[in-house]
Amino acid sequence: MHLPTTRTHRIGHEAARTHVTVSMFAFVAYMVFISQGEQILALTGACWRVCLADRFEDMRTFVAIVQGGGFNAAADRLGLAKSAISRRIRDLEDRLGTRLFDRTTRRINLTQIGTEFYERSLAVLADLEEAENLASTGSRAATGRLRISVPVSLAHPLAPALHEFTALHRKIQIDVETNDRLVDLVREGFDLAIRIGQLKDSTLIARRITDIRHVCCASPKYLSLQGRPQIPADLRAHAGVAYTNVDSSWYWMFRDNQSVEPNGQLTINNGDLIREVAIAGAGIVMLPTFLAYRAIARGELEVILKEFARPPNGMYVVHPSSRNISAKARLFIEFLVARFSGVPSWDRGLFSPDEILEATGKDPIVSR
Repeated sequence: MHLPTTRTHRIGHEAARTHVTVSMFAFVAYMVFISQGEQILALTGACWRVCLADRFEDMRTFVAIVQGGGFNAAADRLGLAKSAISRRIRDLEDRLGTRLFDRTTRRINLTQIGTEFYERSLAVLADLEEAENLASTGSRAATGRLRISVPVSLAHPLAPALHEFTALHRKIQIDVETNDRLVDLVREGFDLAIRIGQLKDSTLIARRITDIRHVCCASPKYLSLQGRPQIPADLRAHAGVAYTNVDSSWYWMFRDNQSVEPNGQLTINNGDLIREVAIAGAGIVMLPTFLAYRAIARGELEVILKEFARPPNGMYVVHPSSRNISAKARLFIEFLVARFSGVPSWDRGLFSPDEILEATGKDPIVSR
């Protein structure tokens, strides 16, 4: 008996035919995979590798623009045409669906999202470098480039330590930039920075390396002509040379937070130059001992108001808190802490053990 065909039956028949078609397609695909599986997997893997490589290169390009301050500098640094740099950033912003830069006719600035992406990119690229080094060397020995910002005046005291570290760790390259301004570690691509005194940037992680003491001093010539101050208040009648990179009240700080500023015509942003003009007789200065100790030993400068000296400040190594610290950076930090533990060599001829104990409350242990 012939039954009428209903809509339900037609849908059922269509579904059955579709199921058969899909099954046949799946069977054919399976047979193709069985015969060509290795080539398909290899092609898929190659596509993923290219995709990941492109993303890493986009990150490197983005970081180079930020650190170089523009597209032209990034092109020079990476050896690419500016058009290629622009295309990479355009593709990156399109993929992310957001702007990373605010562009003007004179300069480019990071957006808020761009700043966050920059910090994450630095961490990813650092991890990639460390992973590649681990894979290529087959060990966990620290390798790669370490970029450090150091105050100009600290270059000489740190030189022996830098030499010792590189002699111990042959696979680490140290790139030191000396600069007395406070660099932006994240934006300028530094792994670490050495800083002295007050640390104002709370976003940085700091490790104290050693104590830094300051001495008030002047040349024998100046003191013979102008007289020797007996108490800090006497400085108001003397000429002084000021350091412009810190607050003047902190620079002229004595014991018990007493700050007395002398008069003077000179303000200088470099500690070495301050020392030299003091030797020439320009006036009274306040210098860290690592800058003054040689001139004092030679008789070119004399320490004054020693009994009113303020407590020591610290020398710190700092790094960005938003970034996983690399093995080579951690190794360098631990080396510095061990190298400069105790009383630094430049203080040994200037302060007695009793004076150090009184100022710090710690037994003096001599460092190298």
